[in-house]
Amino acid sequence: MRLPLIIALACAMAAPQAMARAIPDPNQKHAPGNEEPQKPISQAGYSTPVNYQLQCAGCHLGDGTGSRANDTPKMKGFVGNFLKVEGGREFLVRVPGMSQSALNNAQLADLLNWLLRKDGMAGDSMPERYQPYTEEEVARVRKVSLLNLPDVRAGLIEQMRAQGIEIDDGMDAAY
Repeated sequence: MRLPLIIALACAMAAPQAMARAIPDPNQKHAPGNEEPQKPISQAGYSTPVNYQLQCAGCHLGDGTGSRANDTPKMKGFVGNFLKVEGGREFLVRVPGMSQSALNNAQLADLLNWLLRKDGMAGDSMPERYQPYTEEEVARVRKVSLLNLPDVRAGLIEQMRAQGIEIDDGMDAAY
């Protein structure tokens, strides 16, 4: 009975020393080439595809296919359909991953326009006439919070169905 107690005490006494080694040295120098503080994304000057990777690909994946397992719809070949229904254009700006991203308004407009290219993510889902997003539009629209994403999205999907648009977003029909 005493042996487990002795082992537990020995482990407890050794643990603080082991943890102390995990605490970073406050005097440690930056890695070579990383001496300057990191710039905010809105000031970093990354290309639009890099901004997609940083802001969207974590959920929608690098190619826009999304993930049903993570409850993330695909954008590839589908996202342009939102521009075909009332409220869809605003929805794309107001999706929390967009409206709350670290991108400034001009970068977000560029990212949306990049996503919605016929030769890119949106593909054939784009409507015939497309008015690109502007920095001013994004600034105005992104200020309005999207309080119930699933219900708003479901309403837009119902509008699409009413227009005969095939829903191929990788999600269950109920979403």
